[in-house]
Order: sequence, then C-alpha cells, then structure tokens
Amino acid sequence: MITALLVIDVQRIYTNSESEMYCRDARGTVTRINRLIERYQAERLPIFLIRHIHKADGTDLGRMFDFSGESDPEFNFRQGTPEVEYDPKLARPGSARELVKNRYSAFAGTDLDQRLRAAKVQRVAICGFMTNFCCESTARSAHDQDYFVDFILDATGTPGTGKYNEVKTRAIVAELLGAGFAQVVSTRSHLGSRWPRSK
Repeated sequence: MITALLVIDVQRIYTNSESEMYCRDARGTVTRINRLIERYQAERLPIFLIRHIHKADGTDLGRMFDFSGESDPEFNFRQGTPEVEYDPKLARPGSARELVKNRYSAFAGTDLDQRLRAAKVQRVAICGFMTNFCCESTARSAHDQDYFVDFILDATGTPGTGKYNEVKTRAIVAELLGAGFAQVVSTRSHLGSRWPRSK
C-alpha cells in the first residue's frame, strides 16, 4: 500500500514567535516533521508540501474568516506576506510536490485527490499546522475520500484555543479522530511500524 505524506501549512505564521498564531512547540513539531520527510524521501514515497494562501485582494476568502457573519478586512495568509512563507527550517526535498489551498481541508478546491490517485496512493499520513483546523479537516476529508489515514499527532502543532492549550487540544483532536476517522499515532510509532527498524 502506497502512503503519501501530507505536510500541511508549515508556515511562518505558526513558527515565528512574534506571530499571534505562534505555536509554543513549533520547533519540536518542525523537527519531527523533518524526520518524517527524511524517511519518506529515503523510501521514495510521495511527499506533498501544502500551504494556505489567499489572494491579496481577498476575492477567494469565501466564508473562511466570516464564520460568524462578520468579515475581517485584516485577514491572515495574505499572498506576498512573510507569514505565508515556509518555515526556513522545513526540509523541502526536490522530489516533493507543492500545493496551495485556501480552505482548511487540503482537498477543498484543489487537485490533491486526483494527484494522490494518479500516484496510486491508498493511505495518507498527516502532519503540520494546525492540529485542530487544517490537519483535522484534511484527515476527515481524506477519510471521506476513502483513504486510510494516519494522523501523526506530535508532528502537528496548534496555539490551542481560548480554553485549551496545545497539549489539551491535541488530546481532544486525537480522541475525536481516533473514534472513527484515523489511526492516531506518534512520529516514532509511525516510522517504527511502517518500515523495518535499523539493525
């Protein structure tokens, strides 16, 4: 079974300590993501680097920042701003395929499904930012598209919510996805179970 690694939104908006959406475990999360990328590259398995970017004029926003009925003219992920760039420490192998999205799920409004099927992918492994938005939404969409899903919990990051910190938010997402959408695993267990251990 071919597994593709979906590396979601490893962008400076989450890893820059001055950002309002900074994730406290960003450095550790990116380190774990890079371990996954290194292994997938070594095994010649598909890697997709996905970023969230909106047009500078906001014409592709839809309801992204209007879920409550009040739009925000100072929206995030604006094309051409530093916050949408990849984190400088993210490994970006030349074989990786790149994709831009403008919704939480990497499947919404993109050709991700077609590209996965063309590569004969049956399972996706999800990592990146944010645990409880783009990563979770992509996992649910992947399940609905009939892919097997590995959700690599400690290789996802989030600033948390107004009520819960990153640790608690990860735990909640793990409980919900693990109940019927994905296998929730750690970086170590994912790498250890899918490939032979080094001798």
